[in-house]
Amino acid sequence: MSRARQPPLVTGISPNEGTSWTKVTIRGENLGTGPADLVGLSICGHNCLLTAEWMSASKIVCRVGPAKDDKGEIIVTTKSGGHGTSTVSFKLLKAEKIGILDQSAVWVDEMNYYDMRTDRNKGISPLSLRPTNPLGIDVDKGKIPQKDLEAMFPGVSGDFTSENFSATWYLIENHSGTSFEQLRLAASNLKKQATKKNEGSLAYVKGGLSTFFEAQDALAGLTELGCHDTAIHQRLESDGTERVEGSMTQRLENVLNRASDTADTLFQEVLGRKDKADSTRNALNVLQRFKFLFNLPLNIERNIQKGDYDVVINDYEKAKSLFGNTEVPVFKKVYAEVETRIGSLRSLLLDKLLETPSTLHDQKRYIRYLSDLHAPGDPAWQCISAQHKWILGLMQSCKEEFINDQRGVGAISLDLDADTGASTLSRIRDPASLKKGASLRSLRPSTWRYEAPQQVQFVEKLSDVVIGQLPNFWKLWISYVNGSLFSETGEKSGQVEKSKKNARQRQNDFKKMIEEMTHRLVKLVRGALLPSTLTEPELRLYGGWERTTELTGAWLTQVIHTVRIIFEALVALEIPNDLLQVIQDVLLELRHTCLLVTLHHTTDEVRRLAEKEDWVVDNEGITSLPARFEQCMVQMLQSLKEPMETKPGEVNLLQLDQVQDQASELCVDIMKVFINCLKQLSTKRDGDTSNSHMPVELTSPELFSGIQEDFCPTPEQHLLIILSNCQYLEKHTFLNLAEHFEKHGFTGTDKITRVSVQAVKQLDESLFDAYIERKSDPIVGSLEPGIYAGYFDWKDCSTPIGVRNYLKEALVNIITVHAEVFTVCKELVPRVLTRIVNGVAEEMSRLMQCVSSFSKNGAIQACLEINALRDAVASYLSSESHVSFKQALEALPQLHSGADQKLLEDLLNTFKSSMQLQLTCFQPSNVQPVKR
Repeated sequence: MSRARQPPLVTGISPNEGTSWTKVTIRGENLGTGPADLVGLSICGHNCLLTAEWMSASKIVCRVGPAKDDKGEIIVTTKSGGHGTSTVSFKLLKAEKIGILDQSAVWVDEMNYYDMRTDRNKGISPLSLRPTNPLGIDVDKGKIPQKDLEAMFPGVSGDFTSENFSATWYLIENHSGTSFEQLRLAASNLKKQATKKNEGSLAYVKGGLSTFFEAQDALAGLTELGCHDTAIHQRLESDGTERVEGSMTQRLENVLNRASDTADTLFQEVLGRKDKADSTRNALNVLQRFKFLFNLPLNIERNIQKGDYDVVINDYEKAKSLFGNTEVPVFKKVYAEVETRIGSLRSLLLDKLLETPSTLHDQKRYIRYLSDLHAPGDPAWQCISAQHKWILGLMQSCKEEFINDQRGVGAISLDLDADTGASTLSRIRDPASLKKGASLRSLRPSTWRYEAPQQVQFVEKLSDVVIGQLPNFWKLWISYVNGSLFSETGEKSGQVEKSKKNARQRQNDFKKMIEEMTHRLVKLVRGALLPSTLTEPELRLYGGWERTTELTGAWLTQVIHTVRIIFEALVALEIPNDLLQVIQDVLLELRHTCLLVTLHHTTDEVRRLAEKEDWVVDNEGITSLPARFEQCMVQMLQSLKEPMETKPGEVNLLQLDQVQDQASELCVDIMKVFINCLKQLSTKRDGDTSNSHMPVELTSPELFSGIQEDFCPTPEQHLLIILSNCQYLEKHTFLNLAEHFEKHGFTGTDKITRVSVQAVKQLDESLFDAYIERKSDPIVGSLEPGIYAGYFDWKDCSTPIGVRNYLKEALVNIITVHAEVFTVCKELVPRVLTRIVNGVAEEMSRLMQCVSSFSKNGAIQACLEINALRDAVASYLSSESHVSFKQALEALPQLHSGADQKLLEDLLNTFKSSMQLQLTCFQPSNVQPVKR
């Protein structure tokens, strides 16, 4: 019949070697279904069943007995599985025998364990020897929370070693999922274990009773015999009859005395060594018990070298609480050395705290360390004072560095991204970062440091120093005020309240520090950019810059941008506005200076625009000069947009009366300078523009084939081009600029526009008169000689056959002027021809009125020429020219004869027919110009 289970199999033992009575743990498979199923266990041939404790089907704990074999297998026998096998073996080590006189460096350590954390002697509780699983079945932990169990069973515990042990709690916690059969088996195991322990103690006592009785009888007989012999011996001696020698008791006493002397001699050295060992053990016991204190000086030194200051402080606080008031000399000596090391640590931490540069995190850390070490004085305020002096020195040395480089090489290659101390410049690019400041370097070209003036680079460097250090300085003060520099130990010791009290007392001192730093910043900026605003002593301290060229508006704008970033960074720290007012003041002056410098610079640029005139006109007769001027002004206004912008807390610069007046005057000066440029250009000669060519566009090029497409402008054409530009300025440019001025917040725009238009009108009238004088006078002057050429006489002339040549020449000259004006700007044609026709009409009226008398033919001839001239230029007649022609005709005799009127009409039609092509130019043009 086959067994229900497989035979036991041992697959592991731990430890796998040891001396007799070593406790081992046996692991394997099928090691029994319970303690009752285990019927045999042997290790190296020795039966170990008496010490065996069945834990589970895979685990048994027992002690190895004194077996004969040095190495052997582990065999387990169960009722259910029978005789088992083993895949591992156990090696039995033989204990070395030591005689009573043999020296040995090993003794049983009878010292109780000393817990350094609690300073209490903790003996080994007998309860700790109890099995961790008293029921002998597998533990099945439930999912009931510990808090719920505590609420269900108040005042008791599930720990079976506790005095308030609750079996219900233990079963719910460890066997909530165990079956009833398993629990019944566990109860049976528990009963067997209790019976086994009780029977073992009782059997031991019963088995030793006979031995105890025999020993007691022997001791009693020996005592009785000794007492009887002693009595006889004393009686004989007292009688004086004889001295009994060699009695049993006397001999026994002598033997015992000699044995005692021999033992003392033999064991004297051993006992001496034992006394020394006891002393050594006691000393080691003390060293072991108080090793924390004895090792503390060396540990402090090591932790200081590693930078573990927190560990040092914790150890020091512990040693101070334990041994601070000790009276034991050795402890006092060691504790004094600890205090010496701590004093050195205080000095080291204070040096590190006052060391510059350092980060805010390190400063707070060192202050906390010093407060926990109860350092004398006020380390936080010492750090604030040291930082204040260092920042001031850093700002001043920044200026000295630039001044020295300026005096030395003349140009510097300053790395503005270098780290000032502990990442001084990395803040702006943080904050965030600095959200304020990240825009500075991101927009710079790679060659910025070489192109920028030294003053601009200096302000940039100065801003890096201030924004990099002043925020940390302010945050350190805030932490000092609210007491956040200290640890929990400091809060408990009252250092927080003490710090707040000190901060309240030193508020004025700190305010003076901030004022000193902001004033130093402002004066350094003034010394570099606004030296005229400083006194002589201040110039010697904060100035010293060699001014080769004045900064342009663009560089001043960059400086304003930088100073604004400084201001915004300090405002973000919630520094009071009264401490930052000096920065606002210097910003206002820099903005004012930038405005004036930009306007002056624009004046110079406008003055140089005349050099850029190329005399190339478009189809409206305008050169690029007005557009260049307008572009120059718009660029000026755009460059002033950032400096003139009113940031929070700033004054609107353009609303100040003085600034308004200065800006308006300078803008008017710019307009006048440009108008003066036009005036200078109008007087240029051909030699000045020998390399300039102007493409000419004619509405009817077939009429003027002799005019080339490219030609050099004549002085008269210069006048026409300038006149065309003047008209464009008056109608367009000045109006556009007025809109731009108003858009950018400039006041006094009406005044600027009014003065500019007035000045350009004056120039226009002057140039127009000059052109008319050049063109009209020759035409008017040729009329009288032409009329009387060949001794012509109005009283004696032949019958008219047509218009004479002088009038045709005059018309051709007018046509030439028309062509010249139309080539440049057709909008000027009516204005120019009207003035010329007025002159011609006045001259004809004068000439006719000067004739004393006309013959009939003379009257017909005069009437023909006057009507022919009037009809030819009818499109350009003005009221004045109409009156002149009327007066001329009224000076002639009236033609009453129909034949004379018929002759006059025929001759007039003949003239118009013959001159039709030439006179076409006087008709209004319907041809639209082509845009190029």
